[in-house]
Amino acid sequence: MSQKARVHIFVSGLVQGVFFRSETRARAEELGLFGWVRNLENGKVEILAEGEKEKLEKLVEWTKKGPASARVNGLDVEWQEYKGEFSQFEIRYD
Repeated sequence: MSQKARVHIFVSGLVQGVFFRSETRARAEELGLFGWVRNLENGKVEILAEGEKEKLEKLVEWTKKGPASARVNGLDVEWQEYKGEFSQFEIRYD
């Protein structure tokens, strides 16, 4: 049985207005992950995702580059305990 986990990611650089959120959602759905992604006022993108740890690791790897038009300068990744509180992966606008 694979280990479940939760990861909280902050992505900085040219990551807004370049389809980062929609591409993140598509990638997370492909990987069978749950959670959300949103833009922050400081120009970063925030991602909170849950699922199998190896699939979360693939999402983290993808966020290092993001969509073709993005320019990622930094990544803050915090691994957390799995909570199982999401039933889908969504884009948040809050």
